[in-house]
This record gives sequence, C-alpha cells and structure tokens, in this order.
Amino acid sequence: MTWPRRLFLLNAARLAAASSSLLLAKPSNAAGYPFSLGVASGAPLPESVILWTRVAPDPLDATRTPPLALTLRWEVAHDGAFRKIAAKGTAVATPELAHSVRVDVRGLEPGRWYWYRFMLGDAVSPVGRTRTAPAPDSMPDRLKLAVASCQHWEFGSYAAHRYLAQANPDLVAFLGDYIYEWGAYRLQHPAPGVRIVRQDESFTLADYRRRYAQYKTDPDLQAAHLIAPWIVTWDDHEVANDYAADRDERLSPQFIQRRAAAYQAFYEHMPLRLPPPRSYASVRMFQRYDWGRLARFHVLDDRQYRAWEACPHPGIGGSNSVTPRACPALLDPRRSMLGPEQEAWLKTGLASSKARWNILAQQTLMAQSSQIPVTPQDGGRFWTDGWDGYPAARRRLLDALVDTRAANPLVLGGDVHTFYATELRRDFNRPVSTANPVVATEFVGTSVTSNSRPQLRTSQYVAMNPHLRYGRSDKRGYMLMEITPGETRTHFMGLDEVRDPKTVQRELAAFRVEDGKPGVEITAV
Repeated sequence: MTWPRRLFLLNAARLAAASSSLLLAKPSNAAGYPFSLGVASGAPLPESVILWTRVAPDPLDATRTPPLALTLRWEVAHDGAFRKIAAKGTAVATPELAHSVRVDVRGLEPGRWYWYRFMLGDAVSPVGRTRTAPAPDSMPDRLKLAVASCQHWEFGSYAAHRYLAQANPDLVAFLGDYIYEWGAYRLQHPAPGVRIVRQDESFTLADYRRRYAQYKTDPDLQAAHLIAPWIVTWDDHEVANDYAADRDERLSPQFIQRRAAAYQAFYEHMPLRLPPPRSYASVRMFQRYDWGRLARFHVLDDRQYRAWEACPHPGIGGSNSVTPRACPALLDPRRSMLGPEQEAWLKTGLASSKARWNILAQQTLMAQSSQIPVTPQDGGRFWTDGWDGYPAARRRLLDALVDTRAANPLVLGGDVHTFYATELRRDFNRPVSTANPVVATEFVGTSVTSNSRPQLRTSQYVAMNPHLRYGRSDKRGYMLMEITPGETRTHFMGLDEVRDPKTVQRELAAFRVEDGKPGVEITAV
C-alpha cells in the first residue's frame, strides 16, 4: 500500500472518530471541527521542520472562533500510528494571528520521514507527513520535487493537487499566487462560456484571511499539504494584481496598508520559517534551503523590492506591452527586479554553494519572450511585469550565475500559466556560441487552475524565440522533477479538463538536463 493511500485511510478514520464528539471541548461555547483548514509542514532543515495549522471551526466566519488564546498540543512521530513519539509540546493560537500556529520542531534526525498531528480538546487534526532535509555533507541519491503555482479558486478544480499528492514527492515548491485577491466568491467551477469578472476583491486583513480559509477548505489542496513539506514564495495575487513594491494598479495612497494586511494573512497561513515580523509592512521572504549537497534552493521574492513597471498605461500602475524604442525606461540599468540587497544575497549564496544543482525558485518566466520578432528598429515587444520588463536586472542575475561558477543552475518559475522549457543565455538576441553560451536551464510550470492564452499564440512565441524550446498554454497542471547527482528529469503533468474534479492527468512532455551540460534535452512530447 502506498503512503498516500495509507495517509488517506488513516486520516479518514481519525476524522470519522473526531466527528462523533464535541470537538472544541474548551472553550465550551465553540462548536465545529477546529482543524477544518487542515495541517501543513514546510521549510525543512536537517534537524528541524515547521508545522502549521489554524483553528477555524467555521472557515468562512472567524467570529465562530472564540476571541481567546487556545492551547494546542502537537506530536511528531516516527510512524503514522504514533507508537514512537519523536517530539511533542504545546503551541498557543492567538486571535491576533487568526488562531494560527507555527511550531519549529527541533532535534529531529536528518533525511527521514516523520508524521505529525495537532490536538485541541478531544479534537485530533488530520495526520500529516513531513521530512527533514538530508545531512549537510551528504549526497542524496534522489530528490523528487513537485512544483506548482497559480490556483484561482473560480477557474476549476484542484485535481492537480490530488495528482501531485499521489506522486508522493519528497518536497513541494509553490511559486506564488496561492490565492487570488479577487473572485466570484460562490462560483468555483464555472460552466463553459461563463465569463468571470473581477469582484469581491480583498482589501482588509479580514478579507484576506477569509480568502485563505476558502482556498484551504479544498480537500485536494489539503492532501498536497499532508503528503510532504513545502517551500513557498509569493507573487502578486497574494496582494493585488501586478503590484510592484509600494504601488498597485489603482495608484492607491492606502496601498501600503493593504499590502501589510495581505502580508500578515500570508504569514498566518503558510508553514514559514520566519520570526514574527515587527511590522507586516515589510516581510523578508527570500530564503535558502539545502538538500544535502544535491541541491540548494535560492527562494526569491520578485515583488516586494522591484522597481515600478516601466511605461504603464496612462493613469494606472501595473503592466503594459511595449517596445524599447517607445519605452526607453525599459533599458534603464538602475531598475531592479530583486532589489540591491536581495541581488547581493543571491550572489553570495551562489558563490558559497557546494550543491550539485543550484535551483532558483522564483515567480515568473525568465527567458526573453518577444511578442513580435526582434528587429533593429523596434527591438521587439515585451510584457513589462515579467523579467522582460527588467532586462538589465536579468542580465545581472545571469552574469552572477557565470561569475560565481555555481554548479548546474536551474531556474523554476510560474505566473504565466504556461509550461515552458527554455535555455538562458546572457544575450537572447544573439545565437548560441562560445561567446554567448547557454548558462542555465529554465522550467516554468503552468497554473493549477488559472486560465491562459490560446495555444496557437504560445506556439507563435516559441517560433519567434529560439531559446524557448517548448511552450504549452492550453493545459493546467504542475511539474514533477527527479533530481539526482547525474541528471535532472522534468515532467510537465497536464489535466484533460480542469473544471472536472475527476479529470485525468497526462504527461505532456519530459526533459533531461545532464550534470555539467546546461540546456534542454527533450525526451518526450
């Protein structure tokens, strides 16, 4: 019996038993199962992992949770039946953090699986499975990594998460747009032809908390959290579409307050290895995780510190589609996507890395993607919200990959709701040569649910940009990667029909990157 199946049966039995009693025994005026949002783990270190849950007897009505501090018990075990306890303790869930808790469990053994649960009164949470990172000087045989992003509630089922859980990964990387700040609140699976318009937008802390609670009620998303630890970063929709640093599309003078509310809600709902921020107006999200000497994850934040998008539409902020000739600001070398501090931090992490594979877990497509052929007259047309809107910053990052001689750089992205396999070089407008070699390989995952452009248009982009070796925008899904010392294999897993919760998944394409040889080898299409 596979572990995902065993977890399902174990959790089903526990939930059935819990439902027969008063699940919030203290305080007595609260009713309903307190762990309705599930549990999660993340940020694994060799001797530590973060555990998360939130007490929410009524997920969409926070007033049903008593405005009191609640003491939860937690256990970590060597086995799913909890016969051999590895660690245990208590954690206090306070109203100030929406009754969420993060437990930093220390003193664990490197490179092994554990099981964990929370308890409140007579209520027992679902059982989650987690694991620690391998010992720092070890060379693991394999890392099975799942990568996902962009899961708009209204645009389909979360079947991708169900299949992701069944794939039994060691680690999950989520690259942004965990929630969308807007949505037709009660319309989850629209019928074909139904047009969804932006409504019910989140602005306050209560709004964002309710949105996370809505998303986390989904059983497939909960299953993906139960199966393995996650490392996470955010993108724009955790706050507001196309926001850049302290500016949103609305050019609202209250945007910093809104961003602080969104950042706090993110902090409350993710298994983050972060100390409680002094102020949610600024939360440092960039972070680094090692998987022994096999892989180093450089987890980036390309929203909080970036320059405003160049040449926006008149009267608003956010993205535009421009040519360098019409928008000279696009090429300004002072503009940054990551900010000076994060750029320096990344370069230091690359230079010090002893890992066989250096994985940049970030939000969006990095390869140049001209929307019209590049010509000397106009220089192409580019979307300004992605790396194409920050070409000087991208060149600095690619230069850092070369200058630090970091082994086998792999760039992972999401955001664009399209599968891409690309080859990164410092000058995308010149052919590959000894003077302009491929310096890194990039894999971008499609969305879990969020819609995209027609495939015909994506095929045109691939034809116009030879460094885009593969592009597929008509399917939703996730990426599954198998990383070994000698190679990395990446599988693009797509759903037949995202609106159907029972949809079938298929492998759309597969790729191989050999140790010491950057570039895309297509093994299956």
